[in-house]
Amino acid sequence: MKVRGIIQKQVQCPACNTILICSGNPGEIVKVTCPSCGTLGKVTFEQTFDTPTKIVEIQSVTKTFGKFTAVDTLDLTIYTGEIYGLLGPNGSGKTTAIKLLCDLLRPNEGTIKILGEPLPCKSIMNQVGYMPQDAAIYLDNTVHENLFFFGGIYGMTKENLEKKEQEMLEFVNLQDWSDSLVSTLSGGMKHRLSLACALIHEPNLVFLDEPTVGVDPELRATFWGYFESLVKKGITVIITTHYMDEADHCSRVGLLRQGRLIADGRPRDLKKSVGVDSLEEAFLLLAGQEKS
Repeated sequence: MKVRGIIQKQVQCPACNTILICSGNPGEIVKVTCPSCGTLGKVTFEQTFDTPTKIVEIQSVTKTFGKFTAVDTLDLTIYTGEIYGLLGPNGSGKTTAIKLLCDLLRPNEGTIKILGEPLPCKSIMNQVGYMPQDAAIYLDNTVHENLFFFGGIYGMTKENLEKKEQEMLEFVNLQDWSDSLVSTLSGGMKHRLSLACALIHEPNLVFLDEPTVGVDPELRATFWGYFESLVKKGITVIITTHYMDEADHCSRVGLLRQGRLIADGRPRDLKKSVGVDSLEEAFLLLAGQEKS
């Protein structure tokens, strides 16, 4: 699968109706200025692929805990190079779905394929990164020791680890805490370290469970910028969130309610389908349709 190169897009200035021809890479958001009236704007170039490659295939998956159904007959296909968002309120089944995809839980019914291989499959795990909702890091070790431990698990060389460690420390803004014990860090800092540990080995597929919870707005924007840069490299990001405003960063989203996928598609298409301007409104309307 190859991402197509530079593409051109014709847009119309909303202020003076001047037609502009803009160029950009797939998945890129380009700032533009109208040469006629000076209006500033942004143009989004959609991520396009020569041959869409299925990286996640979920068929009729159900997961129950006793009498409670956490995931109910889930069917979903995700393609290489997407940012796919699983959105829904707390208790909608997002975390259970991620754990099923990471093979931390087994479905009661249905099948799952990751990177073309049916789960369970240990051979693909080096190509997968996972950040759980609760930080899975070692409190009695330093930030540096945690990064080297997780990088070593994935078979990274010392040279690659040293180079990647600095990049990840800068990304999560923990450069000054490399030698600090994790137990001394704040909750938000632990969350950021957990994200760095999930990404240090540059996996082809990344599962991120609520990665922006407890993160300040500035760092939250930095995170999304980094996620988008991963996609430009052909890496697939599957992310859960209950922040509906984050959906616009995603190539596609799946709306979950009580374990069921009630809608799947591009954010703007989902909003357009019910004639609203926000995904939160779309979710409420689609949830109402699903109940009836």
